[in-house]
Amino acid sequence: MDPSDILLTDQVAVVTGAGAGIGGGIAVGLARFGADVAVVDIDPERAEVTAGRVRQAGRGALVVPADLTDADQVRRAIAAAREHFGRIDILVNNVGGVRKQPFVAQTERSMRRHVDLNLTSMMIATHEVIPIMISAGRGGSIVNVASIEALRAAPGFAVYSACKAGMANFSRSLALELGHHGIRINTLAPDLIATPGIRGVITGPVPDPLPEPSPQAIAGIGRYVPLGTEGTVEDCAGATIFLSSKLGRYITGATISIDGGTFASGGWRRSESDPTDWELFSS
Repeated sequence: MDPSDILLTDQVAVVTGAGAGIGGGIAVGLARFGADVAVVDIDPERAEVTAGRVRQAGRGALVVPADLTDADQVRRAIAAAREHFGRIDILVNNVGGVRKQPFVAQTERSMRRHVDLNLTSMMIATHEVIPIMISAGRGGSIVNVASIEALRAAPGFAVYSACKAGMANFSRSLALELGHHGIRINTLAPDLIATPGIRGVITGPVPDPLPEPSPQAIAGIGRYVPLGTEGTVEDCAGATIFLSSKLGRYITGATISIDGGTFASGGWRRSESDPTDWELFSS
């Protein structure tokens, strides 16, 4: 093992939903470790900002505007990346989204859109990338960005959490199918990550820095997260870089929580009166 084993020099990555947030952080992180990146996003302006940061890191960038709920646009995005760069070594299926709503209040159209955005887009992109990786004979890395909701109940987010759980099991199943080709597939399960969406910036330019959470939110984070703070997009990027590098060569079919310990806490909360103590059912 050598420190250079973390580098991704001259590899090509496709990152979906890369215009901002976790996808943008992953795209820039991959570039800083040597990869060229196809930035796929429904918002061309946000995608251009990410692409500019990739180029500032000294790597090539391709902006591919695409609505990933449309399977044909997913296919065209993968084809465009291969045509432009000549290869694809890393696929990061990051695109997703949700709106809280009781399941019985959801329409069939809403359910199908959730599934198309969070699950079907990942399957189509993966289906298109696998033959490219196999034909190149170099193996590859596929990282699916799910959510901590892949691992726990999520009232108000039932369809979304079902999609995320599906992503994790899809990854495990494909890890067996693709292992003999040297293609590894893993899942990230982030929880509370500082992103534009978390801060209420859903569309338009992303402010830098992001708006700060309220004092009440900060206090709540301190009680909810065992490590005491929310995560950053760089935390998700670091895991993706590791899994896609030689250092992650023997990891496949894994689901890695990027959550500061919230899944491990299982409902425990830090005591308000004694921050070294933990309580169940605390208010």
